[in-house]
Amino acid sequence: MANDTNDLDEVWPQWKEAVNMTPSQLEKWLDTEESQAVGQKESGSGESVGHESGRRIIEILGKKREDLEDDDVSHMHKVVGYVHRHLAQRPSKDIESSKWRYSLMNWGHDPLK
Repeated sequence: MANDTNDLDEVWPQWKEAVNMTPSQLEKWLDTEESQAVGQKESGSGESVGHESGRRIIEILGKKREDLEDDDVSHMHKVVGYVHRHLAQRPSKDIESSKWRYSLMNWGHDPLK
């Protein structure tokens, strides 16, 4: 269980807003070629940081709030920060099939929802 409930209380509403995909939507998305084609690859693993984060988000979404641990809360902060930064960089062109949208979706946020 998370030791700092204030930290969880702070990030919880932001997390609920940032992660707008269900675990099953995210899982299905992570299996696509589009999902695996975007993002910065970690050296060696071949998996992008965002794709790895997506798998972690599914784990967190599968837990009850009271069962979240400190590393879960830390990852929730990372996700919220990424989504907020990335949304601020919205391209002016059509976003439906953009790498920008695909990257966000790896982090659990579909800007078209």
